[in-house]
Amino acid sequence: MRLQHWITLTFIVVLPLGCTAPEQAGSPAGKAVQSSEKEAAAPSNQAAAKKPRIALVMKSLANEFFKTMEQGARDYNAEHADEFELVVNGIKNEEDISGQVALVEQMMAIKVDALVIAPADSKALVSVLERATKSGIKVVNIDNKLDDAILAERNLQIPFVGPDNRKGARLAGEYLAAKLEPGAEVAIIGGIPSAFNAIQRKNGFEDAMAAGKMAIVESQSANWEMSKASQVVSGIVSEHPGLKALLCANDSMALGAVAALEDAGKLKDVLVVGYDNISAAQALVREGKMLCTVDQHADKLAVYGIQYALELLKTGTSPTNQETAVEVVSAEDLA
Repeated sequence: MRLQHWITLTFIVVLPLGCTAPEQAGSPAGKAVQSSEKEAAAPSNQAAAKKPRIALVMKSLANEFFKTMEQGARDYNAEHADEFELVVNGIKNEEDISGQVALVEQMMAIKVDALVIAPADSKALVSVLERATKSGIKVVNIDNKLDDAILAERNLQIPFVGPDNRKGARLAGEYLAAKLEPGAEVAIIGGIPSAFNAIQRKNGFEDAMAAGKMAIVESQSANWEMSKASQVVSGIVSEHPGLKALLCANDSMALGAVAALEDAGKLKDVLVVGYDNISAAQALVREGKMLCTVDQHADKLAVYGIQYALELLKTGTSPTNQETAVEVVSAEDLA
């Protein structure tokens, strides 16, 4: 991966976090944007206007994974304040697709130079991101990959900087399979069905279970949400009393699975696998309530995207996908 640093000047504007729709005229955030643009236009700040403005648009900030991603981006920006300005936003929940579309439109309105986005949906965000690229914004896709077929159909080149989700899920599934006997009953708890990373993680779990000769007795979506996963798992353990493991496509759903198993008195009988390595999941892994999780380095994902966006702005080269690391995290790793 070619990741470089560029030095410009020392002025930074960090816009408010958590907007879920374009700012209304006269709002405090709107005033902040207008103020920064006027200052950038002033003769005393002409150099600051040359510093690129990078927008980070994430999914649900209720998910610890994206809070960690945000903090990593802010820390990196603080260390490289002379290189770029950072605008950070996220949506209210994992399914707030219209809110994320509105955020992209807002970033177009304030004329950011580059947009680093973890799309809530692999297909629904393509249209607005196409408009962003046509307006001259460099777009970098992180975390959840945009749909390749739609990108090709629209002749769009939007690079993906992130992990191989299928590989990460397969590694976790293989770690689980080593703890079970062939033929053991397992269930998969998936994310939003249309999200590329949800599809890939499900495929990775299935790859590992097939190789280990496990019996997948259920595969249901809980839309990345803890409460939904708890409801789904309650039904599964009731219907399948011989269940031996749950493979959850993110840690929020794994937390919901653990809660449901505790309520059913089944926690000692069913192994739980997660994905994302959030701190709450780490605690459960240490306590033996989860078998493992997968670390895709949330604190670095946005940074990798920002670095690549800066490279594209500097060099103007054709964008290419960049794969980042994933690894299983077990109790032994956390000891």
